[in-house]
Amino acid sequence: MSNEALLAARLGRRTVMKAAAAAAAAGAVPGLQSAVWAAGSDKPEKEEVRIGFIPLTDCASVVMASVLGIDKKYGVKIIPTKEASWAGVRDKLVNGELDMAHVLYGLVYGVHLGIAGPKKDMAVLMTLNNNGQAITLSKKLADKGAVDGASLAKVMAADKRDYTFAQTFPTGTHAMWIYYWLAAYGINPFKDAKAITVPPPQMVANMRVGNMDGFCVGEPWGHRAIMDGIGITAVTTQDIWKDHPEKTLGTTAEFVKKYPNTTRAVMMAIIEAGRWIDASLSNKLKMAETVAEKSYVNTSVDAINQRILGRYQNGLGKTWDDPHHMKFFNDGAVNFPYLSDGMWFLTQHKRWGLIKDHPDYLGVAKQINQVDLYKEVASAMKVSVPKDVMRSSKLIDGVIWDGKNPQAYADGFKVKV
Repeated sequence: MSNEALLAARLGRRTVMKAAAAAAAAGAVPGLQSAVWAAGSDKPEKEEVRIGFIPLTDCASVVMASVLGIDKKYGVKIIPTKEASWAGVRDKLVNGELDMAHVLYGLVYGVHLGIAGPKKDMAVLMTLNNNGQAITLSKKLADKGAVDGASLAKVMAADKRDYTFAQTFPTGTHAMWIYYWLAAYGINPFKDAKAITVPPPQMVANMRVGNMDGFCVGEPWGHRAIMDGIGITAVTTQDIWKDHPEKTLGTTAEFVKKYPNTTRAVMMAIIEAGRWIDASLSNKLKMAETVAEKSYVNTSVDAINQRILGRYQNGLGKTWDDPHHMKFFNDGAVNFPYLSDGMWFLTQHKRWGLIKDHPDYLGVAKQINQVDLYKEVASAMKVSVPKDVMRSSKLIDGVIWDGKNPQAYADGFKVKV
């Protein structure tokens, strides 16, 4: 694509026309790029952008935007910064060491509300991926017959002892998936078990030494537990909620306000990287080879390259192809920051006592989710957006979430704190 076409895609027809008109009036040399820069336009205010990530497969669109040089097309340089824990990501976002992050949906909301550490106004720019997490039960539990939610409930009822389940951050996605799943089978994650927080890359090692009975985390660590013979996949998160929101591109509200052009440029680069990943089998395999490297996820390629193609096994001999595996773009359906998605996390924070009173569910989501900004970026890239900022989904327990009455939804669960 020519420089002219690229810039037109970046800035959108309206900005380009304005810039060209300004340049013509000033007698500038013909040519779109010089015209736009002459007019001041949308040049990124900050050209190097540090984006934190945790070693998980779903950091891929951030990593590939940098590795493939897609970021340069949009006038920025993405510096992917590997972090050890979600708490570390939180702290560095809040204090400005990181500009943005590949980050848990519920972490952004938790920081905004002040229930997940320091309180700071936050922003969800876009969803990075749908699906692709899993709940793993230890091989010891599986050997006793606990291989899914129903059989786990039976084993726990028959063998009364202290059970421990791990998630990756108290207000994050993995915590909400494992709590929701346990509760769907009548297990209260706080009264019937102990919930602990463990960073994703440490999950497998902790299960190996017997520190937990089960965990929820993103890939490749669910598949890694099977490869290492220490765990089985009891359920995938897409079986809990098909096409659920997962990681986001998160930052502070302050960053968006101070660097709006930079923010848009980064969003464009990452959307394009997600589109590239989802475009072909060979691209997915190239992505797996890249993110498996030591500087990113630091695991073997075969721990990543099966489940990103939807090829699953549970560690007990069952194999299946799952069309609802991890997606990064899916014709634009993945990336839209639905208000109802953010609101859902708030309902679960209320359900599990992380927030005391009902918040203004819709109001908080509108503060955090940058819907208008996303629409602006999507329009410039000719990416389709949904007509509604809410979406409806039926979860594993048969309960429908549509965002229409969040207070009644949060209060309606039988199993809660």
